[in-house]
Order: sequence, then C-alpha cells, then structure tokens
Amino acid sequence: MKRADRGDKMKIKVAILGRDKTYLSRLVSAFNSRYTEKLEMYSFTQEQAALEALTASRIDVFLADDSYEIDNRQIPGRCGFAYLVDSAEIESFRGQQVIHKFQKADLIYRQILSIYAENVTEITGLHMEQGNGGRLIAYLAVSGGTGASTVAAASAIRLARKGKKVLYLNLERFGSSDVFFQADGTGSFQDIIYAIKSRKGNLPVKLESVVKQDSSGVWFYSATATALDMAELNSEEIRNMIANIKMCGAYDYIILDMDFSLEKSELEILRECAQIVMVGDGSPTSNRKLERVMASMRILEEQNDWKLLIRCSILYNRFSSRTSEKAAVSDVREVGGIKRYEGYTVEQLLRQLAEEEVLDKLY
Repeated sequence: MKRADRGDKMKIKVAILGRDKTYLSRLVSAFNSRYTEKLEMYSFTQEQAALEALTASRIDVFLADDSYEIDNRQIPGRCGFAYLVDSAEIESFRGQQVIHKFQKADLIYRQILSIYAENVTEITGLHMEQGNGGRLIAYLAVSGGTGASTVAAASAIRLARKGKKVLYLNLERFGSSDVFFQADGTGSFQDIIYAIKSRKGNLPVKLESVVKQDSSGVWFYSATATALDMAELNSEEIRNMIANIKMCGAYDYIILDMDFSLEKSELEILRECAQIVMVGDGSPTSNRKLERVMASMRILEEQNDWKLLIRCSILYNRFSSRTSEKAAVSDVREVGGIKRYEGYTVEQLLRQLAEEEVLDKLY
C-alpha cells in the first residue's frame, strides 16, 4: 500500500471491535488524549459494521476481541489485523497476531505501529515527532576492558535525570542494551534490521514501534538474538537508520555505543557526531593503543580533509592514581577520569557513574 501525501498530516486509522463498551471507551479515550496527531480511532460492538468500515473508511489496523471469529477474507490486504486477548501468555490466536488487552496504552500503541509498519510499502505524510534531530555523542573503547559501554549508558542516565529525552543506541557487534536497560514490550533491534533490509519505506514507524523506555527514563532498543544479526548491517545502512532517528526529532541526545574502527565507512558515522568520546583506563596497553589511534586519525584527517580530532575527547575510566597514567596525546581534549569501582552490580555501578560530574563536560 502506498500512502499519498494529502497536504495535511495523515493519521493511522485504527478500528477496534469489542463487546466491553467500558473497555472500548477507556482505550479510545487514552489514545485520543495521547496520540491524537497520530491515530484516528474507530470503535465498534457490531462485527458487520466494523467489517464494512474496513473498506469504507480505509482502516489501516483492525483489532478484534477474541470472542469474535473474524473471516480473514473480509479484511483488505492493506489492513493489518490482530486479536485482542486477555492473557499475556497467548502468542497467537487462530493463526493471527495478538495484543494483550490489559497492558499500558503506550505498549498497545507501539504494537499497533508495528502491525501498521508490516503492511505498508511506503509511508508519506504520516505525522511523526518533530524536533531538533538530537545531538549525537559517540562512545568508543580504544582497548578492551575500559568500560566504555557502561560509561555511555551512565551518561544517558545522567542526561535523562536532567530532563532530557535520550536514546541509547548500542551498535556494537557483540553489545547489548539489555545489559543496562529493561522495559516491557515486544520487538527488538532485529525488527529494525528487517525493516532496513526489506526497503519497504516503513523504517520511521518501525523505529518508533519497538523502542522501549527504561525506568531511568532512557530510551533503547532490545538486542538482537545473536551477534550475527548485527553483522548484517553495513555502515551505509547504519547511517540511514541514524538519519531516520534524527529526522523524527524525538530525542534531545542520541548516545552511540560503537565498536571502534579505522575503516573509512565506519569513520563516516563519526563525522556526523557532535562529540566523539574515546574511553581508556590509563594502563600502558590502553595508552599505547590510544596514541596509535590518534596518530592514525591525524593522517586520515589530512588525507580526507576531515575534522574529527576537534570533536574528540578522552575520558579515563577505572583510573587509579597509583597504577594509571595519562596518554601522551597533546592535541585532544582530556575531560578527566573516573575512579575504579569494585564489587558493584551493573545497576549499582550505573547509578554511581551517573553521579559523576565529569560526564557533564561531554555534552
């Protein structure tokens, strides 16, 4: 289905069929108050009236209570469909997708977006969030064991505490956002990869449909099932994804947690970042690698007329005044260090690191 731009902002048309009028009223009211610019709601208690509206009103997503037995042949091909079920343990019903009735409206909304995204080939005119695009900050480990991912996650939490809307985006081959953040909801980064690879034009909606929010306030995407899934993405596709996230304008900051590479295609991603944070630990090995990285980046800057070093900062994590030293790098800003914390759980460590004022120098 191709959605034409009619000049005004289009909305996703959602029809809900149910027998419980009170439930229908509450759900429609919740959607109308929170997503009035994105959803156009229709509710029915009569099956035939609902089925007729699917064509007459060009419904995009049809949800029916599982007490009805819907003839799928009467649902237009462009219309997504799911049953509303009572139990969260039911994964499918009569061979169809399901949505658990009794969950937060926000989670139901995101499942509606996901169903919609699966049934369109191009999305134009649909209203998405508008904003400033978000400030990109990349965190990179110059050597293993420096805790760059933990610092990146803590930085996101600190920004969220300041009232900023923050997306933590883990792009590491073997990384996982779920180590640091948890939330209810279906979908994962695997759905994003599928949307990118299928080239259906539904990426903006899919990005919004599977994003989750941790209790800290940080937004994130759950990890793929295996690292092999992440390996399917190339740098051009990652740049396109980031561009779509920024285009939505939903975030003040986007924290990129990335593997470091000197490949030109990977450095193209860093060129779009406002800040590039190199995380070391002050050990001889880390310092030596950091010095070599900086020397290589100087050469690449000269060869390609790039401006990367001016956006780079060095942050020392797990820094010990007795055994750690600063690297011999004079032309890159050092923002300071964070001491080593021993015996902490991941949650405790994140909470502690998020208190570090040195992180404010990176924004």
